[in-house]
Amino acid sequence: MEPQKIEALWMHLHWLTVLAQQGSYTAAAQRLGVSKAAMSQRIAELERAANVQLVQRTTRSVRLTEAGQRLVDDMRTPFEQIAHSFAGVRDLAGVPTGLLRVTAPVAFARQQLVPRIAEFLRAHPDVRIELDLSDRLSSLAMEGFDLAIRHTAAPPDTHVAWTLCATRSVLVASRAYLRRRGVPREPHDLASHDCLHYPRVKDAPAWHFEAKATVSTMAKLAGQRLTVPVSGPFAANNSEALRDAALSGLGIALMPDFSAQSALQAGKLVEVLAQWRPVGAFGEQLYAIRPYATHVPRAVAAFVEWLRGALAPGFSVQP
Repeated sequence: MEPQKIEALWMHLHWLTVLAQQGSYTAAAQRLGVSKAAMSQRIAELERAANVQLVQRTTRSVRLTEAGQRLVDDMRTPFEQIAHSFAGVRDLAGVPTGLLRVTAPVAFARQQLVPRIAEFLRAHPDVRIELDLSDRLSSLAMEGFDLAIRHTAAPPDTHVAWTLCATRSVLVASRAYLRRRGVPREPHDLASHDCLHYPRVKDAPAWHFEAKATVSTMAKLAGQRLTVPVSGPFAANNSEALRDAALSGLGIALMPDFSAQSALQAGKLVEVLAQWRPVGAFGEQLYAIRPYATHVPRAVAAFVEWLRGALAPGFSVQP
């Protein structure tokens, strides 16, 4: 093929790599900001030029042929280098600019990030943010995210991680529930309570506690760890749902402090077993994470710096 004709297909090649990442024409078109018809037309043009099928289409998804996968594999590094180079040139302007794609846990994003984000956008009018609310652990590179906010015990070694703030797990219930069922005095009392938990494994749910040395009566138990099997009428893999169930008086819920903060401040929920520290249920740090790269775009650096300042006070409410 003549060089000028190959150059005319550069955009087509890029669209093919995005299609491979997204797994469907609809998702790839949304990622590129084009119509599904335009996406399909570009891929068809590329196949005609290559004189070989590159994509196998099904009703729900697409799969690359051997030729298509080889082409995508060969193009991945050059396109990453182009993106890296362009980001560096763009940053020469000296101010954060461009689209910043961020993924964050649903509950944290709704309760803590979205209410604050206008402050950042007003301070950086040339930055646009596309926020993905998901508790799923996305592949940042494959799905095109610039940054992920993660609530975890240990960020992946293959990524750069900035610590945003510490968090803690809290055990909470409504006053109405505690009046009706009584207040647990020690972790083993939870066996006779309705406990609202975050399901993680197929095994029977259990909560783990470590005694605090905050009062003289607890000093002899400091560091002691207890495991308590729990059960209840409701479980959910979202801490907002657990909070709302606790607010309705359904039981005692274990959740991150950032999910319980507003309800605790308003007195709608109260902390239970405050002299014991729940451990192992959720991460104890919030991180901003991105794949390792020698260059960090100004928009990413500015957003991380703002996050660290905005979240510095943390989310804890004194019992």
